[in-house]
Amino acid sequence: MSQRKLRLGAFIMATGHHVAAWRHPGSQIDSGVNIDHYIEVAKTAERGLFDQVFVADSPGIRWINDPEAFSRQGRVSHFEPVTLWAALAVATKHIGFVATASTTYEDPFLLARKFASLDHISKGRAAWNVVTTSAETVFGNFGYDKHPEPELRYERAHEFVDVVKGLWDSFEDDAFKRDAASGVYFDPAKLHKINHDGKFFKVSGPLNIERPPQGYPVIVQAGSSEPGRELAAATAEAIFTAWTSLAEAQAFYRDIKGRMAKYGRRPEELLVLPGISPVIGRTEEEAQAKWAKLQGLIHPSVGLGEIAKFWPGEDVTTWNLDAPPPYYPELEKGRNSRQNVVLTLAKREGFTVRQLYEYLAGARGHWVVVGTPQTIADRMQEWFENEAADGFNVMPPVLPESLDEFVDLVVPELQRRGLFRTEYEGRTLRENLGLARPANQFTVARRLGAAQAATKSADTVA
Repeated sequence: MSQRKLRLGAFIMATGHHVAAWRHPGSQIDSGVNIDHYIEVAKTAERGLFDQVFVADSPGIRWINDPEAFSRQGRVSHFEPVTLWAALAVATKHIGFVATASTTYEDPFLLARKFASLDHISKGRAAWNVVTTSAETVFGNFGYDKHPEPELRYERAHEFVDVVKGLWDSFEDDAFKRDAASGVYFDPAKLHKINHDGKFFKVSGPLNIERPPQGYPVIVQAGSSEPGRELAAATAEAIFTAWTSLAEAQAFYRDIKGRMAKYGRRPEELLVLPGISPVIGRTEEEAQAKWAKLQGLIHPSVGLGEIAKFWPGEDVTTWNLDAPPPYYPELEKGRNSRQNVVLTLAKREGFTVRQLYEYLAGARGHWVVVGTPQTIADRMQEWFENEAADGFNVMPPVLPESLDEFVDLVVPELQRRGLFRTEYEGRTLRENLGLARPANQFTVARRLGAAQAATKSADTVA
């Protein structure tokens, strides 16, 4: 039996995850719309033998009411992810692509078609990050009067995913004969409508593209709220999450794996990938100096903009930066898991307002580790070997500089410890992640029907 290996994803955010990364000399300042930048980053991640690259996305701008803070944002212009990944697929050979798409603001037929196309273009390297969209600024782009409540969004998401999977199964795997001699191109008996009629969607099908090479693109989910955990336990094959302590990460890992049995799934069918934002130095002193330099680039108005969303309706610009927040809002249990994580940590650590926005500026509440390659590998190994993670979503603070450093310095250290691959195991993302290719539901049903008919016929003869 082969030794369990870390899974690594590169979470790409334009110039980098630090809020002031675009001001850093190690960043590509126009990266949001610079395809050459993304090609370089994807090739670097592939050189580092990463499983996948990932971009988060929302179908709208995150609006900031303070014009001063808004003018200093480096993330207002960026590519649509499926389009971007289609371009990068032809520039790479092994690495997978995780694209975010919303079950609240997209259509299941069109989404199924896009991701099936991406899986074919990449020869089996596509993944869908299933999100319900949390941004309150999006609904006006789609004719809604308000953002749907979380419970409704997640109920819709469950049905949405089922519809998309059904559409991906429209053609059975062996439907296409392409026999020039006989003139038969495909077998119509192996093309299926789903004829779905549910609470949110009425979709007949079939999809007008053959089954994706992976069967289904890998299903990814992000978030740690109660309905998010249920959605992940039911449907996800990888989950991105945010924790800052081993104990919290272990509790989440055990909880999410423990929910899977009721959906007929095994724990190994879902990979838990917490975010980690590594600030790397060849010495501890160098790493701390790099971190201090980044933090020094944060304009106070931008920092306050980072914390304003946790105090809706409050004018945080009047607060004393070097004192603790004057109060903490009461949290709605299960409604905003990131808010719970951030504010609980801030209260526990006694952060001042400045310390809180500096903490958020690094990776929006994800785990920031500052240190040498050995220190970072130590922390990753601890979580990996103690039921806290199956791998990590690596969040470079500055791009491309920080990803180059991780690939050149941390990956070799993980390989020396036997924790990470030295070559890709397969051609598809599923193969490299160790995930099974799902069977076509119509093929399974047909074979089951044939077996039952054969059994009935044998009983009649007997």
